[in-house]
Amino acid sequence: MEEQKTITKKKGGRPKKAVKKDQLLAVKCSLYERRAIEARAKSANLSISEYLREISLTGKIDRREKALPKEVLELTGTLNHMAANLNQIAKKRNGVEELNALERATLKVQSGELKGIAAQIKTFLL
Repeated sequence: MEEQKTITKKKGGRPKKAVKKDQLLAVKCSLYERRAIEARAKSANLSISEYLREISLTGKIDRREKALPKEVLELTGTLNHMAANLNQIAKKRNGVEELNALERATLKVQSGELKGIAAQIKTFLL
């Protein structure tokens, strides 16, 4: 007897986290305390949630420096956004659908933006 192989299509998107942080814990504080907590979290380069979790669980904060400058993180976000758009266009083109005028215009604009980003990277590295 022949076994039928089932083809499962992999679903895209962000991979699932091992430990999901889905519990909300509200904390009441004064405006002064809130500003102090926000300032301390910022000085430690942590989000407020990360700061409060760390200080609550360990009683101390290890100051950590982000390895990448803000500009590089913004650039990465822009490139990820463009990659997602280009992936959607490629998927459409590989199917039977044609690109409409808006999609062609978007593709042209993003192509120009990508060339600009490449030029920025070159000037940053030189």
